[in-house]
Amino acid sequence: MASKLDRKWLALGLLAVALSALGWWFGSGLQPRWWLTWLAPLPALLLAPRVRRRWAALAAFAAYALGGLNLWTYLHGYIGLPMTTIVPVIAGPGLMLALCTLLFRRLLARDRPVAAALAVPALWVTIEYINTQFSPHGTFGSIAYTQMDALAVLQLAAVTGLWGIGFLLLLVPAALAVLAAPRMSTRGRATVATIAPALLVAALGFGGWRLQAPATTQVRVGLVSLEKPIRPALHDADGQALEARYVAAIDRLAAAGARIVVIPETVFATHDATVPAFADAAQRHHLIVDAGIDAKGDPRAERNMAMAFAPGAAMPLTYSKHHLIPGFEKQYTPGDGYRMLDGEPRIGLAICKDMDFHDIGRAYAMRDAQLLLVPAWDFSVDGWLHSRMAIMRGVESGFAIARAARSGRLTLSDDRGRVVAEASSERHDAELVGELPLRETHTLYARWGDWFAWLDLAALMGLLVLAMTPRHAGNPGGA
Repeated sequence: MASKLDRKWLALGLLAVALSALGWWFGSGLQPRWWLTWLAPLPALLLAPRVRRRWAALAAFAAYALGGLNLWTYLHGYIGLPMTTIVPVIAGPGLMLALCTLLFRRLLARDRPVAAALAVPALWVTIEYINTQFSPHGTFGSIAYTQMDALAVLQLAAVTGLWGIGFLLLLVPAALAVLAAPRMSTRGRATVATIAPALLVAALGFGGWRLQAPATTQVRVGLVSLEKPIRPALHDADGQALEARYVAAIDRLAAAGARIVVIPETVFATHDATVPAFADAAQRHHLIVDAGIDAKGDPRAERNMAMAFAPGAAMPLTYSKHHLIPGFEKQYTPGDGYRMLDGEPRIGLAICKDMDFHDIGRAYAMRDAQLLLVPAWDFSVDGWLHSRMAIMRGVESGFAIARAARSGRLTLSDDRGRVVAEASSERHDAELVGELPLRETHTLYARWGDWFAWLDLAALMGLLVLAMTPRHAGNPGGA
């Protein structure tokens, strides 16, 4: 009988691992199915109170570590990262879920159902937040990016940043696992069954309301990416030919009504302080041209720079990339300033990886930006994810984004995260033109920053105290 029982739990454990692994494989990564992210941890959490502690932790770790292998080809094949970087990226979520599962299980054993439901999202969000404070890759890997196609959920970022979305994503499966847990009091189940749906309905209701806000104005924007050659010297034959092709593209986009044109990151290398052909195109068509340039003019500080050419301006407005890719961009000196174009609408400048970090978005929110122009360069297969990370900054801090990436995606998105126009440059040249809605938006997140992450951290401290407190027989169904 014992062997049959052991085989039964082994089969159930393997099934839970397989289901959670599949949910994480398809619910995370480069282009996740957003609804699976909500379900992925549920099998592992359902298993946790029914097996021994070590097996619960092992099952949770194995599930998300196996699911995380969906990033192997990207990290190893496309980017070529060392194993010392790849292993933490793939195994990290597994370790996080294992820790969440252990705390969840312990609080359930102490008859703390509400605390158990809250512990999973509080611990996950706290770990994510701490990681972003030290990672050279900023917010890359946040679970919140899985919800970029769920617009009602996405609006929560305007209040809480990434952290509220991550909290909700883990709260729902944790609450379901509490409701299905054995030996829980009726009062405890009822409390969890009230709190979790109420928070979910409130978040979705807020999101639906926020999506109804009308635009106050709009601007027609063109984006173009010409894939080859890569970063030629502007005055060489290849550079001159590429410049002529970009000028022809600007002419086409202007003929289609574009008032702004954005060109990808570091399209040319030059020692000059301007690109006369782009300045001339801006003047002829009375539009703004924002182009990414490898600026070699200062021998002490090569810059990954954006040059914005405006009609009537003697010289371009320049912005130097703040957040450089470790290893790949070691030749560049990072910038430390922010740049806003004159006039209306209020337009700021940024470059590619800058948009992986909160500081850029909040800095431009403080300058009342309505639109950011973002030259970029992706890694072919990550165009969807990297473009959506940039779009998240617009939702958090209240501005539209025009992003033109080489080997990735060209996107026009409003301050609600709607993608109003998109094209792929992952394998070929691409261009588009579209009407981009603009609003006068001021978000709570832009003003208060990571307040919700700090609230999670404080709540986690209290939950850990509860986890260490012996169960009281006279307090069934407590917090």
